[in-house]
Amino acid sequence: MNHPAAARCCRFVAAALTVTAICACSGLRTAETPHPAFYALDGAAAGAPSALAGPPSAAAPTLIINPPHAAAGFDSQRIIYIRATHQLEYFAHSEWIDPPARMLAPLLVAALQNTGAFRAVVLTPSAAAGELRLDTEIIRLQHEFGGGPSRVRFTLRAYLVEDKTRRVLAWREFDSVVPAASENPYGGVAAANRAVSSVLENLAVFCAEAARGVRTEKRESAQ
Repeated sequence: MNHPAAARCCRFVAAALTVTAICACSGLRTAETPHPAFYALDGAAAGAPSALAGPPSAAAPTLIINPPHAAAGFDSQRIIYIRATHQLEYFAHSEWIDPPARMLAPLLVAALQNTGAFRAVVLTPSAAAGELRLDTEIIRLQHEFGGGPSRVRFTLRAYLVEDKTRRVLAWREFDSVVPAASENPYGGVAAANRAVSSVLENLAVFCAEAARGVRTEKRESAQ
């Protein structure tokens, strides 16, 4: 091959390689993973019924709330959905800003404070002492698909304990199912907040009634 022909061949190969590289880079740009969207449990609609509200009496107990726990699989920032029983899946590009158990802690404090049944409500760790303690565990928080419009299920187990004796005074499992307005993560998050609010409202009633029952029992035993 003479020199002019060789030079033309080299230029052709170089041009072809340049075009290939540009196309490859363009393909990489279009295939970039989108940034995840982050969502919160803000408890905007949470609160105790107005019938429970009011200033606490001087004899009301102090309630210590331990940080909530979560069952295996529900203790991360991943937003869970299910399409088949027992199979947990995660949205690829949507997450909670914090694990749900951590986000739930301040919401518990706010809901229990609103009852007026406790002199103070304190989240541990704290140097404060109290007569009663609340232990909670998230059993499930999941967006369920299949069999009609999707829905979100939130289940919380709660134990009210006498702090001095460690005696379980009352316990209950609260479950709320709320239809999602849309079949996507945002619709599920909105439904999750409504489900959490419903459970917190019922939990507040439960704890307030249990605490008042303890006070009544102590007054009667002292007579």
